[in-house]
Amino acid sequence: MVTRIELGDIVVEVVRKDIKNIHLSVYPPHGQVRISAPEQFNLHTLRAFAISKLAWIKKQQKKLREQERETSRQYVERESHYVWGKRFLMRIVEADQAPRVELGHANITLTIRPGTPEEKRREIVAAWYRKELRKQAMPLISKWEKIVGVKVECLFIRKMKTKWGSSNPKTGTIRLNTDLAKKPVEYLEYIIVHEIVHLIEPTHNQRFVALMDTLMPKWRFFRDQLNQLPVSHVEWENLFLITQN
Repeated sequence: MVTRIELGDIVVEVVRKDIKNIHLSVYPPHGQVRISAPEQFNLHTLRAFAISKLAWIKKQQKKLREQERETSRQYVERESHYVWGKRFLMRIVEADQAPRVELGHANITLTIRPGTPEEKRREIVAAWYRKELRKQAMPLISKWEKIVGVKVECLFIRKMKTKWGSSNPKTGTIRLNTDLAKKPVEYLEYIIVHEIVHLIEPTHNQRFVALMDTLMPKWRFFRDQLNQLPVSHVEWENLFLITQN
């Protein structure tokens, strides 16, 4: 059941779950606030918690509202598309053959059958991005599995509404947002390390921070830079959820 706490002009949704810790989240695009809390916590305690985090909530809401966003893509000739942080101009080739995407020095070529509608073009390019992301991610996962000493059982790549990545310690699985293929590869590596560490420490507690500091001393820089990059248009099926545990 969802209840609400009103703190002036800020409304906080409260969801009680079978969890051990309180999670405070701020969602795009307008900075909606949610607390996920253990079932035994009463509303008075959660209100006090939310009040103690008001400054942080307002700061994150401001970041989200000011976040630069990409314009909507139509998948037409000379349109800009990004791959691993670099800008490419789209080139459309109409041919009676299987559709494909090819990356050149300055162009990303989309070969399609004549009359292919925009939605189908979007699907073709999205599938190509997923393939590219997996190809880049697998060696990085193998590298960090050995360093951290854990095994990633399965990698899922999908369009994610609120996160760059997620993990499930119980199943050993990691999920990556397809849009990471548009960002510099060092940010993909940061997200992979972040999620692999979550396989042994599910929360953002002091142990998690200490592990990240040891494994990737510049992780805060990568996190901040990633969250400053333009996010996809996608009618806000995107992109980054800000959380505090």
